[in-house]
Amino acid sequence: MQTELYSLSKIFTENLFRIPDYQRGYSWGERQLKEFWSDIELLDNDRDHYTGVLTLEEVGQQVVDTWVDDLWIVHSKRYRPYYVVDGQQRLTTALILLQCILERSGPGTDLNYSSFEEIRKKYIFESRDKGLSRSYVFGYEKDNPSYEYLKTKIFLEHSDAHSIGELTIYTHNLSHAKQFLAEKIAGLDVAGLEQAYTKLTQHFLFNIYVISGSIDVFVAFETMNNRGKPLSHLELLKNRLIFLSTRLPVDEIERSRLRRTINESWKTAYHFLGRNQNRPLADDPFLSTQFLLYAGTRSRGAKGTEEAAKLGTKRAHEIWRLHRDENEYKSYLLDRYFTSRNLSDRIDVPDGEEQTTLTAESLHEYAHDLKRSVETYYRLYNPDDSDFADEVRIQLERIRRLGWRQSLPLAVAVVHRSAPPEELAIFFERLERYLFIQAIRVHYTGALDLLELAVRIARGEETVQGASDKIHAMSEKLVPNLVLSETAVRWAKERAYYGWHGLNYFLFEYEQELKARSKSSRDKLVWEEFSKEVYDKDYATIEHIYPQKAYNAYWTERFRHFTAKRKNAMRNSLGNLLAVSRAKNAALSNRAFPAKRDGSPESGGYRFGSYSEIEVAEQADWTASAILNRGLRMLDFLERRWQIPLGDRKAKVAALKLGFLENPSVDVDSDDDEENDDEESVDPAEDAS
Repeated sequence: MQTELYSLSKIFTENLFRIPDYQRGYSWGERQLKEFWSDIELLDNDRDHYTGVLTLEEVGQQVVDTWVDDLWIVHSKRYRPYYVVDGQQRLTTALILLQCILERSGPGTDLNYSSFEEIRKKYIFESRDKGLSRSYVFGYEKDNPSYEYLKTKIFLEHSDAHSIGELTIYTHNLSHAKQFLAEKIAGLDVAGLEQAYTKLTQHFLFNIYVISGSIDVFVAFETMNNRGKPLSHLELLKNRLIFLSTRLPVDEIERSRLRRTINESWKTAYHFLGRNQNRPLADDPFLSTQFLLYAGTRSRGAKGTEEAAKLGTKRAHEIWRLHRDENEYKSYLLDRYFTSRNLSDRIDVPDGEEQTTLTAESLHEYAHDLKRSVETYYRLYNPDDSDFADEVRIQLERIRRLGWRQSLPLAVAVVHRSAPPEELAIFFERLERYLFIQAIRVHYTGALDLLELAVRIARGEETVQGASDKIHAMSEKLVPNLVLSETAVRWAKERAYYGWHGLNYFLFEYEQELKARSKSSRDKLVWEEFSKEVYDKDYATIEHIYPQKAYNAYWTERFRHFTAKRKNAMRNSLGNLLAVSRAKNAALSNRAFPAKRDGSPESGGYRFGSYSEIEVAEQADWTASAILNRGLRMLDFLERRWQIPLGDRKAKVAALKLGFLENPSVDVDSDDDEENDDEESVDPAEDAS
């Protein structure tokens, strides 16, 4: 093996680089890009930077002969073709930065005594006799979706294809990297550009390793690519399936067909996972969902027999248990299921372990199942970009906001059964109600095993209607045991409704109710903005109308007769929690109610906010009774919307933890410990108002 250190300039001397089909695409995000640019910025002009290992595999002549566009440069100019096994992320980033530098400097300029045209010829493409034929020095294999994107969107070359390549998570990452690096060099003058170019091409040094033919390149890939940004398990699985396809006792035609199927399935997977660029879907949650359902429906035993039913249920529970522990599940997938030892019949199967024999047919079937599942998975998360009926879309959007939790395999199985739209709408309406009830409950004993139900539907042992009826029956069974006056205490000590993990969803649905009453079609609350975590503790999208730090004279005067414990109960009661249309600064939210209602130069008031804010803005004053009355209206809505009987007014007042407002002898709850009163622990001089 070669072990010299090489600069980028030397690496790109008469070499041709391709990213092979078993490699993942470009996966670097903000953190890795910042580190890369920091290495450029901080490197002294007279120093070198060790960039890492670049592991290559020589491409065999049989494969090169299929690269029609590159034959001339290999045969006539003696360029050496290599697959990039490890280091493609760093190499791709370097080429993107180089392209940004070229675009910034423009034709006719020189960088380090090399002309614009010479640099492009060395690193981007060579032209045959200065004609139309071009060979790209670095890129993906031609059937990779990133091939066209890199050529047309990153290198800004024309496409000869009928249409541009598909957009995927990887093409999104390429676009982001170019935008990021272009912004970094936007302010550089000619000297700064030349300095960056010189550092990149002369002082970024790589260790070059060319893999020997005796080393299994697929095993090397899995080992090496766990450095830097780790491979997702979906990326590892693609490599594993291609590796297994090379070990099958089938002829070359079958092996090639299987490899094409695997590649096409993964292209589809990354197309759909990255299709919504505003809300891309992560690899591993999808793979978890797909594999749980796939494995659960392929348990040993003849379909339809009593033995099969028992084994199927047992198998589903085992897979579900593994899923609950993320590391165990991933270990099962790559260490026990898709392994070379399962390519043939085994005689050493431990007691209790299911034997799996992998064949060309089973790998082909799995790849097709993954392709089919990812489209359904995407539609469930993006119902507006689907052919679902309107009523189904509404319910799916609600469930997405509420959180799919453990119900995704069930939803995929149901959609694959191709039930009529009316049946689907009822099913998802019932599922949303069941999940909301679960969001209220503290203990989940007696809940449905949704994975088992999904497996039974996928196996044809349960109908969609039957599953729908079971979910409805369980909801009806759980509803009588929902006592909010008890549950609110358990959500989070002394935080009551503010500690409820279903609060965002409930407030958003209440907002939608107010929007419907207003007869307006305009949304004033965007779920993605409202629901995301705000890591700055000084900002929030759920506001305490009566503030947590109520040291303003307006609040101390109106609530001075209450104990600290009762003040905290009112602060965190449902009627005092408000969904605001944009995150408010805590300093502003501590102001007097009239200032919060009418607004200020720094912040728009409730009058100009969400429908929920406008409802509150109708109040002339904000008092304990206002908190109670709004809370009662909100519980009335909860009762109607999810068909959950909450009892009479007295029961609802108790559920709000505000019984003391109507009967002073009623305590907040059974906990007699009093918390410090916030407004007493803060210096009034800090009040910005």
